[in-house]
Amino acid sequence: MLLQTYKYNKIFGLESGESLQKIEIAYTTIGKLNSTGDNVIWITHALTANSNPEEWWNGLVGKGKFYNPENYFIVCANVLGSAYGSTGPLSINPDNGNKYYHSFPQLTIRDIVNGFELLKDYLQIKKIQTLLGGSLGGQQALEWSIINPSLIENLILIATNAKHSPWGIAFNESQRLAIKADRSWYSYSDDAGLKGLKAARSIALLSYRNYNTYRATQEDNREGIDCYKASSYQNYQGEKLVNRFNAFSYWTLSKVMDSHDVGRGRGSITKALNQVKANTLVVAVNSDLLFPVSESILIADSIKDAELEVIDSLYGHDGFLIETDQLKELFEKFYLTQKLKTKRYEYA
Repeated sequence: MLLQTYKYNKIFGLESGESLQKIEIAYTTIGKLNSTGDNVIWITHALTANSNPEEWWNGLVGKGKFYNPENYFIVCANVLGSAYGSTGPLSINPDNGNKYYHSFPQLTIRDIVNGFELLKDYLQIKKIQTLLGGSLGGQQALEWSIINPSLIENLILIATNAKHSPWGIAFNESQRLAIKADRSWYSYSDDAGLKGLKAARSIALLSYRNYNTYRATQEDNREGIDCYKASSYQNYQGEKLVNRFNAFSYWTLSKVMDSHDVGRGRGSITKALNQVKANTLVVAVNSDLLFPVSESILIADSIKDAELEVIDSLYGHDGFLIETDQLKELFEKFYLTQKLKTKRYEYA
């Protein structure tokens, strides 16, 4: 793994009409680009992940895994607004020499993808063999496949949607209300809003998992009137995020997710999805409350010849990170199908 930083020293315009004077994009590359440049696997990450898929998707990425760096040039870029090296709210505003904090401009999925376009050109990538991501990562992958349809050969979208739902926005707003309820949120410091962030993460978990998940994993096999496993779990997960993230980035990226709408400015969602040229696999999780199967069906029905698969998981939305054995089987089937289609075309 090689963590690097791409610096763009010009004005970077945003969809909102605002701009950033300069941007930095932290990114990881694993493996090497081959002589024909046709072995690029670009992975787009979810809300609080970093640019190292070997860390958070190690069932799929790494030496000896499905996406093996001995065969592929694997790229993953940290999204703008995040806490892992790319320009975000804790970066220095070149206009005044202070950190942005609350004044960081609003970003959208399209802004993030436009940053990827710059990085792609810098890395001299002419073709992406496979672009894939789940959740917020899937939103980025889908948007990119519309912005630059000819760039991507294969597109894999997992547990994602074409437009963020009122249900998803309501969850995100509830999390932001939790952050705002923390009085420290209004201070200009790196650790502002951390108690609120802990509560926000607890709210988020209820959308990432579901009733059956908690029943199976957090049931108390004892008699008691307090100190339940489920309570401990919520606190533990909140503390984990507080120790590795910040409330400003969480706020910013939750707004990014809310902004997702591939149909904005393109006539309709269907018209936008009709522009996708990549061979497309759409994967849903049957127990996903946040990105239900119906949202994957909409995508698959609107992209020409797209394939739809549904994986069975106890873990709700988090199944896209956990059920890597099922994903590998679906990926193998998808690539084999594309290979057979190519052969039929060659001999036609």
